[in-house]
Amino acid sequence: MYESRQDRPLHPRAFASRLVAHLALTLGLLLASLLLGMTGYMRFEQLPAIDAFLNASMLLGGMGPVNPPVTAMGKLFAGCYALYAGLVFIVSAALIFTPIVHRVLHKFHWDADA
Repeated sequence: MYESRQDRPLHPRAFASRLVAHLALTLGLLLASLLLGMTGYMRFEQLPAIDAFLNASMLLGGMGPVNPPVTAMGKLFAGCYALYAGLVFIVSAALIFTPIVHRVLHKFHWDADA
């Protein structure tokens, strides 16, 4: 997927395109996760869409839910979704920083003689 040590570092425009692709993938993951959370809160806690959005976005942002769950299934969903949201945070950070870190390491280790 990425260039090897023997390849030249990407042109800045190509690198910007790669970065935009990673950002788009991250936004897609966040949007899908938000929709999953909203669906769960609407189904298990019977929250209106706007409250479901608030709770799901607060969990994805690391703040915690606004409306504490009251049903057993709602509590189970909220717990699982909170664990999932933590993993989404880690994956999102990795998706955003991977091309940047790769470019920096590639510049240091590029074998210009090859």
